[in-house]
Amino acid sequence: GQIIPERRFVEAINRQAYQYEMGDFPTEWEAWIRKKRKDPPTIEEILKNENYREEMKQKIRDVSEKDKLLQAKEYKEGLVAERVHTHVKGHASAPYYGKKEPSQDPTSTASSFQPGSWMPPGSGGSHNK
Repeated sequence: GQIIPERRFVEAINRQAYQYEMGDFPTEWEAWIRKKRKDPPTIEEILKNENYREEMKQKIRDVSEKDKLLQAKEYKEGLVAERVHTHVKGHASAPYYGKKEPSQDPTSTASSFQPGSWMPPGSGGSHNK
């Protein structure tokens, strides 16, 4: 009276089982093995889906290329501003964020407070009076 669950497996032909990696089997077979679909796939179905995937990849490449050309044209005509590349110089929680020398002015970043430093007159500090 014990029900034994169905076991599904694929026999490796040209390689040892441990040599297979994810993606070596068509996704249709993977779905059947993992019981996501009822019937095993047919060769025609696999080929049809493979062709569809290739068509989609080509369409994506075409659309991406058209978009790049359109953006370049819009940049040239001044309709769209070009992207600005920012350069990050440290972290906001650092006590001396973006500063190379002590300042006479007090600074506060994140949870820290740095009091201003005393600078002798005429030393070339940030505030020459």
